[in-house]
Amino acid sequence: MNSLFSPLELGALTVPNRIFMAPLTRCRADAEHVPTAMMAEHYAQRASGGLLIAEATMAMPGNSAFWREPGIHSEAQVAGWKRVTDAVHAAGGRIFLQIWHGGRACHPLLNDGAQPVAPSAIAIDDEVHTPEGKKPYVVPRALRDDELPGIVEGFRHAAENARAAGFDGVEVHGANGYLLDEFLRDGSNKRSGPYGGPIENRARLMFEVVGAVCEVWGSERVGLRISPLNSYNSMLDSDPVALATFVARRANEYKLAYLHVMRSDFFQQQKGDVMTPVRAAYQGVLVGNMGYSAEEAEQAIATGKLDAVAFGTSFLANPDLPARIKAGAALNEPDPATFYTQGAEGYTDYPAMAA
Repeated sequence: MNSLFSPLELGALTVPNRIFMAPLTRCRADAEHVPTAMMAEHYAQRASGGLLIAEATMAMPGNSAFWREPGIHSEAQVAGWKRVTDAVHAAGGRIFLQIWHGGRACHPLLNDGAQPVAPSAIAIDDEVHTPEGKKPYVVPRALRDDELPGIVEGFRHAAENARAAGFDGVEVHGANGYLLDEFLRDGSNKRSGPYGGPIENRARLMFEVVGAVCEVWGSERVGLRISPLNSYNSMLDSDPVALATFVARRANEYKLAYLHVMRSDFFQQQKGDVMTPVRAAYQGVLVGNMGYSAEEAEQAIATGKLDAVAFGTSFLANPDLPARIKAGAALNEPDPATFYTQGAEGYTDYPAMAA
C-alpha cells in the first residue's frame, strides 16, 4: 500500500496519505441545522484520513432536503462547525466543508412550506423523509435567470462562513441530483437561454459558483465534486462521458485543489467509463469515489489513474480506516439502519482496531 500512504500535494495543503473520507450526510445536526458536539467527536475520530470532506451543508437557508443536515449560513452554525474543525485539527487532521443547495430534492415540510426550486419544473420520482413521515417529492418552481446571481452569492457567503469556521478549504457540491447537478444534466435541465441547452450553458451556474468560491478561498483550497453517471434523485444525462469530459477540461482553468468524481451509478441505470476520459482531460489532482477497495485504490494510484480515493461507508464504520488498511486488518461492517438516525449509535460508537 505504498502509494495510498504517500504524501500528496493538494493545492495549498500537503496531506500525509491518499485515503480521503467522502462527504456523507448523517443527519446529526440539531433542529436549527447547527452542528453538534457529537459531530465534532465523529469527525475527530476519523482525523487520520488524508482529507476529511464534511457532509453536504446548506449554503443558504430554506433548502433543507434531509431535515437534520447542517447549515453554514447562521452565526450559530459557524460556531458549531468551529467546534468540529478545532477537534479535527487537535487530532492532527485536515477538513474541507462541502457547500450545497438541495434544489428540487428539498420539500415544503422541511422549509416552512416553501416550494423547492430547480432549473425546470420536474419533480423527483421518489419519496423524502419529513417530520410527517415519507412524502412524495413536489414539483419544483423553475428559477428565473435573474435569480441565479443570488444563488451564486449564497455560495460565496457560505464560503466566507466556512473560512470563519476554521475549515482548510471547501468542496462545491455539483453531484447527486442537487441544484448545481440539476442544471448540469439534460435530464433535469430543460431550459432555454444562457443556462440551458448545450453543455457549456448547463455548466454555467456551477462554474459561476466555483469562481465565486475561489475568490473567497483561492482556488488551491477549493474542490469540486461531480457524479455524471449517478441516477440518484431521478437524474439522467444523454451523454455523461461528454459531460464529464467538458467539466474536467473547464475545471483546468481554475487550478483547483482537486476534482472529485463519483465513477458509477448507485442504481446501475447508467453504465460507462467516465474516469478514463476525465483523467485524460484533467490536469490536476483527481479523486475517485464509489466502491473502491483498498487494493483497487492502491493500484489506481500506483498506475496514475487517480491521485487519491474517497472512501464512504467504510470510513463511517471504521474511524481508524487508514490504520486498518495499513495493517491488513478486518473492517467493521456499516449499519445502514443508523445512517440517518439522530443518536450516537452507528455514528460515534464504531470500535477502533484492537491494539
